[in-house]
Amino acid sequence: MNKDNFAFDLIAQEQQARAGIFHTPHGDIPTPIFAPVGTQATVKAVTPQQLEELGASLVLSNTYHLFLRPGADLVAEMGGLHTFMNWPHPILTDSGGYQVFSLASTRKIDDDGVTFKSHIDGSTQRLTPEKSIEVQEKLGADIIMSLDECAPPFDRQYNEIAMNRTHAWAERCYQAKTRPDQALFGIVQGGIFQDLRENSAQFISAIDFPGYAIGGLSVGETKQETNAVLEWIDPILPQSKPRYLMGVGSPEDIINGILRGIDIFDCVLPTRLARHQAAMTFRGRINLLNAVHTHNSRPIDENCQCYTCRNFSRAYLRYLIVAKEMLAATLVSIHNINTLLELVRQARQAILEQHFQSYANDFLESWHDNQKSPSQRI
Repeated sequence: MNKDNFAFDLIAQEQQARAGIFHTPHGDIPTPIFAPVGTQATVKAVTPQQLEELGASLVLSNTYHLFLRPGADLVAEMGGLHTFMNWPHPILTDSGGYQVFSLASTRKIDDDGVTFKSHIDGSTQRLTPEKSIEVQEKLGADIIMSLDECAPPFDRQYNEIAMNRTHAWAERCYQAKTRPDQALFGIVQGGIFQDLRENSAQFISAIDFPGYAIGGLSVGETKQETNAVLEWIDPILPQSKPRYLMGVGSPEDIINGILRGIDIFDCVLPTRLARHQAAMTFRGRINLLNAVHTHNSRPIDENCQCYTCRNFSRAYLRYLIVAKEMLAATLVSIHNINTLLELVRQARQAILEQHFQSYANDFLESWHDNQKSPSQRI
């Protein structure tokens, strides 16, 4: 692994909050950063050009789905993910582990890997640490992930087994990796248990990965438990490497993560909400299907400068939703993604200017006040 391709420059720090730059072969990633999720080599309802116009610098694709369809060999034949999906900027692929382990009724885990049935055609498939790395190397993302086991957060006995398995698989992934132009991240597991999380952070940190991910969160635990896990492992993870909180993407959770030393976030939330008529704002969600918007000439957010808010009213967006027009998902997705990208841009600037703590306090206070009085968001 050529770590020179993936240097992390920590530019500013305010308490645990960090602003940096993660260098990759396909461009620099300013941190903290939010990565829109393109599960099947596409961010749903949004074109690569639209993502570029929004200022996205990193997108995520899903190894499990691309392994099953169209297949890693085809993606490699087409020149890798960057060429296949026409995205010239950095890409991150997960290991496929979370999706496999969510197939509880059709998979069998052992110490060597996991056997599962495809959700597409029911065929039996096998994923091992070595196979996950092989697939991800064919896909060709800049950042790839070790295969891990994501366990239910509250079962201590099972979390200890899954953690130890994750550790063994991390070592095997590290040994299996061959491409110097990809950065392999290790993943910390351990549920909501402090000793397990600290044990996992110490073990994974001892392997010289160019970055570290925190998995097994946002899967049913409380926000307080999530924040506690981040606080436990922050002093253990190397300061000189980026930290990635997997699958977390609400504005409140992003700010709380940055407060606790997280650099990279990803989530399907902005595009999923858009397909279910919900717009994201710094104060909460707006249900655009609500009849109150029928004659509303205002944009989703008058402070937002995205294409949607500069050009379209809530009344028009509601009409598109009621008429079941595909454009609704595109326009609301553009807005939602922009909301999270603008949030991390503002957070980064506040860290650089050394007033992030007050920025975060003001943001969270406003956020919680509006959750108590959601009608104020209309």
